[in-house]
Amino acid sequence: MSGHSKWHSIKHKKAKVDAARGRVFTKLIKELTVSARVGGGDSEANPRLRTAVLAARAANMPAKNIENAIMKGTGELPGVIYEEVVYEGYGPCGVALYINAMTDNKNRTVAEIRHLFSKHGGNLGESGSVAWMFEKRGLIKVSRKNYDEDTIFMVTLEAGAEDIKTDDEEFYLIYTGYDQLEKVQSSLDSNKIAINSAERTMLPKTTMHLDGKQAEQMLKMMESLDDHDDIQEVFANFDIDDEVMASIA
Repeated sequence: MSGHSKWHSIKHKKAKVDAARGRVFTKLIKELTVSARVGGGDSEANPRLRTAVLAARAANMPAKNIENAIMKGTGELPGVIYEEVVYEGYGPCGVALYINAMTDNKNRTVAEIRHLFSKHGGNLGESGSVAWMFEKRGLIKVSRKNYDEDTIFMVTLEAGAEDIKTDDEEFYLIYTGYDQLEKVQSSLDSNKIAINSAERTMLPKTTMHLDGKQAEQMLKMMESLDDHDDIQEVFANFDIDDEVMASIA
């Protein structure tokens, strides 16, 4: 698996610890609020909000928290106005990093992110400096223990899925076109197949292999970025062997 997929596997386990600290809820609430502000508070008519609600439920966020976040986005409740920002740059050994963030103070956030890049041996770049190294895709995760491969392949491929990975221990990783995520998601729903998560993502076109101290340094940077409250998602083009990843993680 690429660094992106491996990091997501680590994040899944790490999220249980983060949830206890409220970090996951903070990021999810921002996404719910912005999704509702941009596309309206009806999740049936707003695909982005629907995906955000699914993610919030998967993280066991209370229904009232979800409702309040949406109402803040639609203006029915007072709340902070967040801006969506993209940061691009290079980590250790020239690894490309593409970061989605939401902030109520862009000057503060960019200064803090620039500090994190510098601290871990990287450099914050200009807009567009690494975006061309990634392609936009949809990613849906379905539990492997609940469904057989034939069922998943039949339902998702007929709906337009582009690829299905089975090398993750816990999930089928179903990749779609960036604009086909909702269609495949709806097909799974109609076939009563539970979805663990659904998101739009950035997959690296090529990867850089890291080992030893370089791998450790890169993972420390990924964790630091992921722990920042304003950063919603980090995409990178590193690749680390499973054995090395397991020993570090």
